[in-house]
Amino acid sequence: MTEDAGRRQQSLASATEARGLEALISRAARAGKGPAPVDRWNPDFCGDLDMEIKADGTWFYLGTPIGRMPLVQLFSSVLRKDADGRTYLVTPVEKVGIRVADAPFIAVEMDVAGSGDAQVITFRTNVGDVVEAGPERPLRFVNEDETGGLKPYVLVRGRLEALLARPVMYELVGHGEEIEIDGKTMFAVRSNGTVFPIMPADQLQRLST
Repeated sequence: MTEDAGRRQQSLASATEARGLEALISRAARAGKGPAPVDRWNPDFCGDLDMEIKADGTWFYLGTPIGRMPLVQLFSSVLRKDADGRTYLVTPVEKVGIRVADAPFIAVEMDVAGSGDAQVITFRTNVGDVVEAGPERPLRFVNEDETGGLKPYVLVRGRLEALLARPVMYELVGHGEEIEIDGKTMFAVRSNGTVFPIMPADQLQRLST
């Protein structure tokens, strides 16, 4: 048991060096291409890694941006957000905590097909995920009290969300409509047969004046 703990500590400590990061990359790569089955893995927690995803979606390691997109995509494929609210890199043999300023992904592009109940809104993230909003991939909207603005998110997988980039948010709002929900008129959008309320229609009118 002590020997195993020592190996885990050594793994985490070495990840603060270049060769440690290379080892972590190797273990993540063995997880396979595309999102890995991280929900089925239950490795021991090895501690925190000096890695952060900034609010604009940029990944940093030891305070330096990770400029290689294939590397960012690899790490994003083994991301998992647990019930404790923290985000981890998870491989079959280890689990390390990282910092996330807002959402781990950014939705940078959207497409709208169909209309009415048949309308489907699809998003592409900054790491290449393609997500159709719907009952299994809901949209949610958070009011920013300090700015009076609105932050929209779409669920990508597990508990991981993408924050809609501002141009994408404006495009999404352009497809909104007034819909009666539980006796109240809401400004909302539809996708895959699901209605996602954005805000009360009268609130939108006040913001527009």
